[in-house]
Amino acid sequence: MFKTIISTTDLAANLDNPNWIIVDASYELADKAAGYAMYQAGHIPGAVYAHPFDDLSGPPLTDQGRHPLPSPEKLISVFSRLGISEQTQVVVYDNRGITAARLWWLLNYMGHDLVAVLDGGIDAWKSEGRNTFSGDETNESANFTGTPNRQMLVVRDEVMDQRLLVDSRNPARFLGDSSGADANAGHIKGAVNRPHSQNKDENLKLRDPEILRQEFAQLLGEVPSDEATFYCGSGVSACQTLLTMAHIGLKPGKLYVGSWSEWSQFDELPKENGPAR
Repeated sequence: MFKTIISTTDLAANLDNPNWIIVDASYELADKAAGYAMYQAGHIPGAVYAHPFDDLSGPPLTDQGRHPLPSPEKLISVFSRLGISEQTQVVVYDNRGITAARLWWLLNYMGHDLVAVLDGGIDAWKSEGRNTFSGDETNESANFTGTPNRQMLVVRDEVMDQRLLVDSRNPARFLGDSSGADANAGHIKGAVNRPHSQNKDENLKLRDPEILRQEFAQLLGEVPSDEATFYCGSGVSACQTLLTMAHIGLKPGKLYVGSWSEWSQFDELPKENGPAR
């Protein structure tokens, strides 16, 4: 059973396993059609495609961010269409080491923990000369059953009550030097910064677990890992940090799904620029 990270070797050894489902979640924020085009051009054999915006986001319910959390009903429909049932081992990958973790988090949120993210993504697979297919693939529909775990989630009204708030965006966006895709720059008042990119090396593979454990111990201090709350721009890249925590043996923190794309919309909510205070 793989529940956090899986290697290309282990995936290749199970390509013909009938109980495994492979999902490509490649995506480019600036071009919502680019990820699907990349999937069609060349994907891991047997992989189906899940669109991070169309499938893994939904109309605003819990939040008003750029990638709102889908309703349980939508997630059940999407996961059933992908062919995921109770005993299915799911493997997810993408092109940037970000959006696959969103699907990992969503499946865990709905009670399905048999899901792992491919270390290094599609680039790692291709760099090893492994086979790819082009075009579309589909799976036979399944009967996904699951219920959401509200304890994994923080909504806007709860944010300022959190013991530790960690911003997973890059330093320029945290400091307020760049607004990115959002109308306003800065960060939530009281937050500290740990970019999700610090979890990976230049090949988008997870860094040494022992070093990561030391870094997270320094970040968390006396706060239990599952009492820390993480956010990013829209509730996507922060999932990569939660995945990293699970892989190195920590209880993952909570996710503020609306993240900065929601928080920055409201003038009355406390914000800061510059270094963490």
